Amino acid sequence: MRLLKSYIIAQIICQICLLTLTIVSVQADIYRYEDEEGIVHFTDAPTDKRFKIFMRDLKKDKLLRTKLQFASSVNSAEYENLISTCATKYGVNPSLIKAVIHAESGYNPNAVSRKGASGLMQLMPGTARSLKVSNSFDPKDNVEGGVKYLRFLLDTFRGDVSLAVAAYNAGLNKVAKYGGIPPYNETRSYVDRVLSYMQSYQAN
Repeated sequence: MRLLKSYIIAQIICQICLLTLTIVSVQADIYRYEDEEGIVHFTDAPTDKRFKIFMRDLKKDKLLRTKLQFASSVNSAEYENLISTCATKYGVNPSLIKAVIHAESGYNPNAVSRKGASGLMQLMPGTARSLKVSNSFDPKDNVEGGVKYLRFLLDTFRGDVSLAVAAYNAGLNKVAKYGGIPPYNETRSYVDRVLSYMQSYQAN
């Protein structure tokens, strides 16, 4: 009887969550798990491996699709020489460059984010202008500008890759303001992702 009652309560909670998520635009991935008593738990910050994805952040998914819509037709090896040339010119680890491109655009030279960043390394219009990048959709211009910017960030943070990557995502001022990686889930996730990609490229 208790299990039946718990199950009914769980179903009511589930329906309320579904209604709420339908009315309000989703701002983060939602996870759920059902415990031994049939109670369903929801969270946007899972701390238990039993939580499974329930509903994805619609905005994040839209951005990801925008970035990767042409990626399947792009051969990342096509940019190997360009990356190597820029890495040597600016003294930046080629694995870091590849990792940033991977995280930013999935090697899609036509990628455009909802904030207006564009190209392989997702340069914002203002950043592109300051780096004298005339065409962000041109791989050579974009990668050279992006690598030049990475070099500047690495110099600013005395070679600290994590801080440089955080600044690439959130902006130099935000990292300076917090004296480290800003407390934004997006930025922290981005830094972890880039460093993971970088290790993979180095290993290969």
